[in-house]
Amino acid sequence: MVQGAELALYRTESWKEEGPAVALYLDAPDGCEAALRETDILTRAICFARDLVNCPANKLTPDDMARRMVKEAQALGIETEVLDEAQARALGMEAFLTVGTSAAHAPRLIVLRYKGGKEGEAPIALVGKGVTCDTGGYCLKASSSMKGIKGDMAGGAAVCGALLALAANQVPVNVTVVIPSVENRISPESFIPGDVIGSMSGKTIEVGNTDAEGRLILADAVTYAVEKEGAAKVVDIATLTGAVVGMFGFTTAGFLSNDEDFCAAFQSAYGRSGEQYWRLPAFPEYRKMIESPVADVSNVSTDGCGTITAGLFIGAFVEERPWIHIDIAGTAWVDSPRWAYQTNGATGAGVTTLYELCKGYARED
Repeated sequence: MVQGAELALYRTESWKEEGPAVALYLDAPDGCEAALRETDILTRAICFARDLVNCPANKLTPDDMARRMVKEAQALGIETEVLDEAQARALGMEAFLTVGTSAAHAPRLIVLRYKGGKEGEAPIALVGKGVTCDTGGYCLKASSSMKGIKGDMAGGAAVCGALLALAANQVPVNVTVVIPSVENRISPESFIPGDVIGSMSGKTIEVGNTDAEGRLILADAVTYAVEKEGAAKVVDIATLTGAVVGMFGFTTAGFLSNDEDFCAAFQSAYGRSGEQYWRLPAFPEYRKMIESPVADVSNVSTDGCGTITAGLFIGAFVEERPWIHIDIAGTAWVDSPRWAYQTNGATGAGVTTLYELCKGYARED
């Protein structure tokens, strides 16, 4: 109840003169202090995610986003690392760089490590799409879609928000966040449909659409989480496809999973958080839709099922780890609130559920 009231009072960060502040007063019954403290921290993390997603693209470049996240993380004792172009190139992250190097603002791979659990225990990896400006590249978006291109980093905002809440609440679990942050713009050197590119995993990718850039950068980020961070489980979350909006509208997100136990844990997590998700099928014939005659995989489907095949593309890089893919393209932003605790703009989708998922794996003393 308190979280709903606080979120309803949220106001988008503005560059206008500030109006009067709004305060919330609560007469709480005895014994609620610990629950209220945990909830307040989690609510602040949701609002931080909202602030990032609402921020104009000219005020949130990949480097800006990295600095804001690192500042918040370091204040909580979270280990941070930000990889630049040269470091990403040395790792062979060609898919990530193919998107990110076509913009004047250089790409950044943001890595945040919260080590609240048992020493040496493999972490859960939360991988969030961080496209701070998405024009669609040479497959240019329609003018009607341009207003929302600043919010294509809502997945990155969600995983960062969840991690900040886990650290502030001292939840005993190891979680690593990986956020590939780029701009998808047009330049003389931008990638184009028909290109064949490499990836950190060694797989080659045929580019069918430059506006399907999120799955390219997530492919390398997932590989990084597995190979360099030693992730035991992987969750990726992204504003990935318009097709998911056609299925579920603006109140429900779609997800895929390759592991029944991990899926059950996720379902339990969103049962506690109150967010709405729906599992999508991953039949073998869907995997054939992203086969390519010239590369190991194509970044677009040959025959529909856009949300499912986009997720399966990312799943091709998880190397058999338990994995969940979440598409929040319909739930990360609302032009008008669907629920009373929302405000116009960013919703902070995913923060509470990811927090609950990781909390569910916390060690028992």
